[in-house]
Amino acid sequence: MMGRCKSEQGQLFYAFDLEAVVPDDHQVRQIAAVLDLSWVRAELAPHYSNTGRPSVDPELMIRMLILGYVFAIRSERALCREVQLNLAYRWFCGLGIEDRIPDHSAFTRARNERFRDHDVFRHVFEHVVVSCIKAGLVGGDGFAVDASLIAADANKCRSTPGDKWSHDIDPMRARRAVQDYLANLDDPAWGRATDVVPKFVAPSDPAAQWTGALRSAAFFAYADNYLVDIKFGIIMDVEASRAIRQSEVGASQTMIERTEKTFGIKPDWLVADTAYGAAQNLHFLVDVKGIAPHIPVIDKSKRDDGTFSRDDFIYDEARDQCICPSGKILPRSSGARGPRGDDAISYFSRVADCRDCPLKSKCCPNSPSRKITRHVHEAARDVARAIAKTPAYDQTRRDRKKVEMLFAHLKRILRLGRLRLRGPAGARFEFTLAAIAQNLRRFAKLALHPPNTAAPCVA
Repeated sequence: MMGRCKSEQGQLFYAFDLEAVVPDDHQVRQIAAVLDLSWVRAELAPHYSNTGRPSVDPELMIRMLILGYVFAIRSERALCREVQLNLAYRWFCGLGIEDRIPDHSAFTRARNERFRDHDVFRHVFEHVVVSCIKAGLVGGDGFAVDASLIAADANKCRSTPGDKWSHDIDPMRARRAVQDYLANLDDPAWGRATDVVPKFVAPSDPAAQWTGALRSAAFFAYADNYLVDIKFGIIMDVEASRAIRQSEVGASQTMIERTEKTFGIKPDWLVADTAYGAAQNLHFLVDVKGIAPHIPVIDKSKRDDGTFSRDDFIYDEARDQCICPSGKILPRSSGARGPRGDDAISYFSRVADCRDCPLKSKCCPNSPSRKITRHVHEAARDVARAIAKTPAYDQTRRDRKKVEMLFAHLKRILRLGRLRLRGPAGARFEFTLAAIAQNLRRFAKLALHPPNTAAPCVA
């Protein structure tokens, strides 16, 4: 007898167990095992009224948003459809088979009001990091820092030349992204990051930076900054900034200080690329924080014309003077700073010493005397140069790839190649959620397959 897949008469009663339907090896089970949101309602309670119609459960919205970034569903409309259909997603969110899914507009209101006022996703991120620390997944000895450009939701065709853009805007009549930009004009990571007028400004998102840093077609972008623990690649902090080097370096300092304040962890050494090798940043790491910089030094003193470079001169720290290859002294200039008014200190040789010097042709063939400049933080630069000659430096250069792999995972797997939200607040929201998703995926994987914690660390 030929069977039928469906009876013509509807079934009156159903016995459906959602717990039994979700496979034991599904990723939502692994993530649910390491995610604790039991504290959310108590912390968000002051932001809700005691009267009126009950709101959508904030823990449900947070779970849905985390789910969306874990599985690269960043559209809230698409997320609501997926949770409506996918039984595993319903189970993760604590929804029954007949429970209604929140409307996508509820996420917009919560993100721009209660979630933003409380900065709840920053707290979720910190709780996940604390769980990773308790599980022994954070070494705390060495960190890596880097930034990656993420395209902004801005169009070149609708941009305005930077010299024609005016900050004289009524905040009350501006869009939310413009209001957010105006509110951050005094922030070193945004408005005060640089005095250089950008080539183009996007009126819809003025905080987005017009950049050609990727050596391809220029575009509007934000910088996603990560501070990563080297041991297992756990993201210790995340920060959004403008897509320029000054902002990225400032963001790295903010993350280091915030990690020390929040978790009580300060690394012994930090690895980064040349963009972080400026003297001011090395001074912050060496003299202020006591962190060994495994960072290439930005140094343009090397000469390629056959004449002596600055490295050929010996600096006498006790007498604050330089000694040339022929043994003559270059005393410090009378000014506290060099003639350029920057942080470079100048040392000039005497004309009489150079006039009859047999090495003049290799030292200063086109000038009567030689000038050597040293930065006021040259001692910190010397520390970085000395570290670059050690065997540990070669290993940390390889370890730096862990943060680059996280950015590759962010763009290829989580599909965060372009922002959906605008303004500094929108960039922070998306970057923080993406970092939460990456830490949860890593935490769940390592919890399922415990790593060998006896692996050696670089001293």
